Amino acid sequence: MYEAMIDPTAGTATAAGGGRAGRPDRLDGLTVGLLANTKKNAEPFLDAVGELLAGRHGTAGVVRRKKLSITDPVPAETLAELAEGCDVVVIGVGDCGSCSASAVADGIAFEAAGIPAAVICSDAFRVSADAMARVAGNAGYRYACTPHPVAPLDADGVRERARQVLPELVALLTAPQPAVAR
Repeated sequence: MYEAMIDPTAGTATAAGGGRAGRPDRLDGLTVGLLANTKKNAEPFLDAVGELLAGRHGTAGVVRRKKLSITDPVPAETLAELAEGCDVVVIGVGDCGSCSASAVADGIAFEAAGIPAAVICSDAFRVSADAMARVAGNAGYRYACTPHPVAPLDADGVRERARQVLPELVALLTAPQPAVAR
């Protein structure tokens, strides 16, 4: 029936013990990597996130890359290129079970490479995303959720979803700020 079983964790480094890369305090002046998969609306969604990060958080620029498969891990050369040229990376959009799992594996790989990552998955596939985190030795890995589905949205819907998830992405990419004593 099946010729091969694809393991999205194969060839993927993991951050031992559920570790995360160090976070910047703010995003202003930083370069953001946007790693899209081949799912419909993934690139427009991440483009909208990039525009919002620039407009609201003063990021300096973006580096856009697209995986050729929703299930395969980020290619080593793409991971190295984004890790070299970016301060933080946003990955998405996990809008099915296999692409959600793969996106989480990619986020964990970037964290292991020392790059803060924020993964976007649709809420219907939390089970797949959480299972991948456990399989990759990073149970409890945090990612951002957007309502399912993303693929059939029109351009306005995509921009609105990006706007809605932006605060969660910023929280995932930056260090928590201590409360100011009054």
